[in-house]
Amino acid sequence: MSRLSSPLGLLAGSLTVLLLVAAASAALAAPPPTLRVDLVHFGGRGAESYAVERVVVEPLPWPGHPERPVDDTNLGKYRFEVIDRATRRVLYARGFSPAYGEWETTREAAEGTRAFGESLRFPVPAAPVQVVLQKRDAANDFREIWAAVVDPADPLVDRAAPPPAGPSIAILESGPPPEKVDLLLLGDGYTAAERGKCAADARRLAGVLFEVEPYRARRGDFNVRALCPEARESGIARPSLGVHRRSPAGATYDAFRAERYVLSFDNRAWRDLASQAPYDLVVIVANGRTYGGGGLFGEYATVAADSLWAPYVFVHELGHHFAALADEYYTSPAVYEPASERREPWEPNVTALLDPERLKWRDLVTPGTPIPTPWEKAAFEARSREIQAERQRLRAERRPEEEMDALFLRQREEEEARLGAERYAGAVGAFEGANYEATGYFRPAADCIMFTRDRVPFCPVCRRAIERVIDLYAAPLAEKSQR
Repeated sequence: MSRLSSPLGLLAGSLTVLLLVAAASAALAAPPPTLRVDLVHFGGRGAESYAVERVVVEPLPWPGHPERPVDDTNLGKYRFEVIDRATRRVLYARGFSPAYGEWETTREAAEGTRAFGESLRFPVPAAPVQVVLQKRDAANDFREIWAAVVDPADPLVDRAAPPPAGPSIAILESGPPPEKVDLLLLGDGYTAAERGKCAADARRLAGVLFEVEPYRARRGDFNVRALCPEARESGIARPSLGVHRRSPAGATYDAFRAERYVLSFDNRAWRDLASQAPYDLVVIVANGRTYGGGGLFGEYATVAADSLWAPYVFVHELGHHFAALADEYYTSPAVYEPASERREPWEPNVTALLDPERLKWRDLVTPGTPIPTPWEKAAFEARSREIQAERQRLRAERRPEEEMDALFLRQREEEEARLGAERYAGAVGAFEGANYEATGYFRPAADCIMFTRDRVPFCPVCRRAIERVIDLYAAPLAEKSQR
């Protein structure tokens, strides 16, 4: 009789299993603290560098999935790794695309210099670690561009409480933070008297998200919370109209001089506020009526809550922030200079189609669909030019927002009908026109949330990309039990 088949052996085996389960449960129940390295990312005129601003221990435990410390999605223009100095093992890694990565493609970056705040967050390590920043090269491979040693025991690590953000508002609770995708809706530009409006706006937008696939099917993989820090004035900055605000999270229109592009250039402010709720992703909900928003992969997204188009903008910009989806539209003015040479984008939903036989979404192509896929491109572009001219006129005359909304509504109706009548509407192929350029880049479908403001769903390629990132932060329970 073997030891485990005896009564004592069975008892010992059972105790071992119980101890392992208890240990695993304890580890999940008591995650490590959260460490944040605040950086200054600066450069221009072809140069680029980093400097450490401060190292912070945030007030809440690490919310990330304990079994997903290393990002295997190969997304992001940049990537950082946290490396054990003794074993050289990668303890944590994530891809991301910060504001600097967009700014360096603008004309301003070729003529001058600028600095941006960024943060790297990871579980507090047990000993000093090497933090390595990487950037894609011309072949799309990550290459090291900067590194520093971070010692969590350094007495200069900031452990002070951040400025108050107000109580956390639970909107959706599906489980412990380490097991779920933790979405934080961070209000900006809401006064104390508007706290109720902030909470209502957050709940409304969360409801919109879970009406859209694949979020609807994966609702149980999410927790959603809101914070509503008190603003001294209602609304956010809009410099092009002479409106200047120092709102708690620093959101502003006119980012990179694009009127409706909303970003925050006060990384330290919004990070300190967000640290008071568990989060994997953050959407800054701006108290504003004018159409606007933005999204940076692995950083944050923004949306103007009171715009007629807030539901669309929220879902679209979250696609950038959460799943690194590229913009598929190309007829609107862009702030970025066109690339000097055509390269295969790293984003999952656009391609340069340099090798049609190796199309990155070839397994999803609808049978019988030609590659590249023909569509009524010239007629679409001609009408888009007319709409853009009308849009510029309304902007120049500073017409009421309702007139711009009316134009966008007409555009939506026309484009929905036009694209819905395409021969390959609903098919997955390779449709030319994407990534802000009319030629040379291709998108997976005739229409998608990443292409127009139509009432259409994400295409299959975008849905798959979103689900892959959901799995990075919320592994299915069945998968965990198998291990």
